[in-house]
Amino acid sequence: QVQLAESGGGLVQAGGSRRLSCTASGSTFSFRVMAWYRQAPGMQRELVASSRSTGSATYADSVKGRFTISRDNARNTVDLQMNSLKPEDTAVYYCKVEAGVLNLWGKGTLVTVSS
Repeated sequence: QVQLAESGGGLVQAGGSRRLSCTASGSTFSFRVMAWYRQAPGMQRELVASSRSTGSATYADSVKGRFTISRDNARNTVDLQMNSLKPEDTAVYYCKVEAGVLNLWGKGTLVTVSS
């Protein structure tokens, strides 16, 4: 059974950096897509960044130039490096992986950016 575990959330001051990590355990295969989503209070969940097995990556306009997604297929991990954080980046960040018909979400990790 594949499980996702996210880590790295916490409190950070505006302008600071934070690195989130997500590890997929129990998998013997690689994932077509590994991605990070976020959900702020009262808002819908939105895509932050995604990484495909082809090597391509996409970003939400709001994080372009500040966030970087990276994945390690051998270890089945996906990280999100977040720089120049803003209070509006405050949200629960979720890891998601896709492989075939499998779509799996992590439980989320809270990032709070103070002004």
